[in-house]
Amino acid sequence: MSARRTPTAGARGWPGRGGGQAVVLDPPPMWRGTSVQVCGLHPFAVGAGTPAVGVPLGRTLTTGSTLCCDPISWFQRAHLISNPSAFVLGRPGLGKSTVLRRWALGLAGFGVLPMVLGDLKPDHVKLGRAIGAQVIELGNGRGFLNVLDPGEARAAAEKLTGDRRRAILADAHGRRRTMVAALLTIARGAPPSDREESVIDAALRELDDNLGHVPVLADLLAVIKTAPESVRSAAVDRGNLDKYLEVTEHLEASLYGLVHGGRLGEMFSQPTSEPIRRDKPVVFDISGIDEGETDLQAAALLACWSTGFASVAISQVLADAGLEPRRHRFVVLDELWRVLRSGRGMVDRVDAITRLNRTVGVGQVMASHTMSDLTALPDEADRMKAKGFVERAGMVVCGGLPPSEVELLRGVIDMSDAEEKLLAGWQDPPAWDSRTGAEAAPPGRGHFLVKVGGRPGIPFVLQLTDAERAVNDTNERWHEQSRISAGVSL
Repeated sequence: MSARRTPTAGARGWPGRGGGQAVVLDPPPMWRGTSVQVCGLHPFAVGAGTPAVGVPLGRTLTTGSTLCCDPISWFQRAHLISNPSAFVLGRPGLGKSTVLRRWALGLAGFGVLPMVLGDLKPDHVKLGRAIGAQVIELGNGRGFLNVLDPGEARAAAEKLTGDRRRAILADAHGRRRTMVAALLTIARGAPPSDREESVIDAALRELDDNLGHVPVLADLLAVIKTAPESVRSAAVDRGNLDKYLEVTEHLEASLYGLVHGGRLGEMFSQPTSEPIRRDKPVVFDISGIDEGETDLQAAALLACWSTGFASVAISQVLADAGLEPRRHRFVVLDELWRVLRSGRGMVDRVDAITRLNRTVGVGQVMASHTMSDLTALPDEADRMKAKGFVERAGMVVCGGLPPSEVELLRGVIDMSDAEEKLLAGWQDPPAWDSRTGAEAAPPGRGHFLVKVGGRPGIPFVLQLTDAERAVNDTNERWHEQSRISAGVSL
């Protein structure tokens, strides 16, 4: 006869009838501190799986520890990524833009200047105003951006000498020439000819040498019409004025449309309404441009990028000369699918940014809904370049994605089966809450996976502070109707 076993309590409590075993074990609360602060808590102190370097995002879903992460800190301080960039993917409504705003807010606290060079929705204006950013409104009747304005390049050049002076003036000249060519390309649907670009270059130099004020497009048109000798030489008219008029006829017609409100309106033909500042965060609000005006959106984005990166270049040159403190910028390119589809030349422009961010001294983040946004471009060369945006990103942050999209993502970064199932589960639709009579939050809202190279991903849930909730509400226009509906009895 065997002895009767005495029940013993296990990890979940007392087993058997009348016992009290717990079905769910609540994890103990966790705090993070330095080795100096928690050294006396042994053996209850454990090492964390993620570095405490960067902007706090939330808690990991595996250990509950705090995840600190951003592309600049992980590049500059933690040395975990090879370039200061990130790409954020996820279905709409799951919090992609919220991650971008948290990074912008946290990095602003670290002394980095956020730059939103074209807010199309707008999603970042409220945060910009909250942190004291310069919010520049552009669009029909809202504000102007003179593409021939050298900005602060001339004032900065007066403080410099030698090669630095020549370099900053040459950069300003090249950016203005490129912007005029870009506007002509968007307006025509085809780039200007080699002769036309030479005429534009010579006309800009003529304006710089002889005009006593900041030129506008009307001044450029007037110089080409006047036909000075330097411009005629660039047109290679061989002393024949009729030949010159023939070469410049199409160019004059296109510039006339830009000056007098053609397809691109008058946004670029007037003096700049608000010059960009180098010492503050900046948000270009172009949400006033109608969705149907894709050409104007493309032109506005190119102009904002040209102005923003010109400001960065001037700041870095002056910092190299010891004339102002070194400032790093964090460039936000949200809703990337809109940018890429808004016009010719946009993919090449973004491609150049992704390759030069480390050299120029800026961090960047791009966000889009799915990989299909990058592979749906009409040109095969553009599709390959867009795919490279994800491949070259220092880190990739993924929200909820359907399985078909994860397959496309696997062609760019390594994904395990468990990570694929995790992302697919986060894209499920919200459930109906019968008690409140409304939809519950989607299961994947605020849930993301951080991938760096071939390393295992770090799943986390984004946690907002009370102070952030107001600037992260992108559904304001639905609230009034929701309150009205809630007050109606059925």
